[in-house]
Amino acid sequence: MNRGTAWGRAGLCAVLAACATLCQAAEPLKIRIAWVVPVTNIPSILFDKKGVAVHEGQSYAMEAVHFQGTPPMITALATGDIEIGLLGFSSLPLGIENADMKDLRIIADELRDGMPGYYSNEFMVRRDSPVRSPADLKGRILATNAYGSAVDVAMRALLKKNGIDAKSDVTIVEASFASMKAMLLEKKVDLVPTGLPFAEDPALRAQARTIAVERDAMGPNALGVWVARAGFLARNRAVMVDLMEDYLRMIRWYTDPRNHDEAVAIAAAFAKRPAEIFAGWLFTHKDYYRDPDGLPDLAALQANIDVERDLGFLKQPVDIRQYVDLTIVTEAASRLKTPAQAK
Repeated sequence: MNRGTAWGRAGLCAVLAACATLCQAAEPLKIRIAWVVPVTNIPSILFDKKGVAVHEGQSYAMEAVHFQGTPPMITALATGDIEIGLLGFSSLPLGIENADMKDLRIIADELRDGMPGYYSNEFMVRRDSPVRSPADLKGRILATNAYGSAVDVAMRALLKKNGIDAKSDVTIVEASFASMKAMLLEKKVDLVPTGLPFAEDPALRAQARTIAVERDAMGPNALGVWVARAGFLARNRAVMVDLMEDYLRMIRWYTDPRNHDEAVAIAAAFAKRPAEIFAGWLFTHKDYYRDPDGLPDLAALQANIDVERDLGFLKQPVDIRQYVDLTIVTEAASRLKTPAQAK
């Protein structure tokens, strides 16, 4: 082999390597985002309205990944099976304390329970039940979706406020939200926690009544925040700003009253349920609160976590300010300037 041939082949290899690098760079970054409840968790329908997001499919490609609850998301974040988890005040500190994931970072707000003028999860009993208030629950059987979940922590806080010991004065059983209506109406349990969209089931409304809401126990609370790992954010900051910009665009579009009918149609199509189930509440003040700038209420979140520790779910205090990076969503919001320009 002569020198010219060797240099020619080396040059060709360099060109091919450069082309491969450019092709890789042109591929949108795959970002997997977790969700639990259809429609209520916005990733489930985030980009079902076309033409609003401007970066999706360009700098990134989002994949919405369904989970039965938030604890498995912690494992998925640890193993790299998702990039963004949807954690609440109950699960986030468990990821920090139990899983020792000190690099978890809150990057945006998704929804809050119990904000003034907005929806709060409900605790319901049968209409013919003698239970009139939480103080009447002693000796009763209560349902929860999962030990340590947001509604579970709130229910235990509610019991404590009413002088009832959750360990000795009541029986608590686990059940899926989808099965709770039947369990309540068939008298297998005396109380169920429920939230949107399950709470708007006409049969449940007709045969059950609300004796308390989550706000009564927790005040306004962080039902869901977007959480990612610091290393991923550092490596992909520019793309994450693009994602956050599109997220804010979509939140503002969905919550704009002018788009309500179309938003309801999108939700109904995804859930395969009649539109009238969603029409009266979805993306209105009867829904959970969604911040148009994606900013969480950190003071409320800290208060929620403190209640969780007081109930014995956490061994040590968790200072949530150490686990926040809102610079990405703030930069994204600055691109939009005003909500009106983003619609």
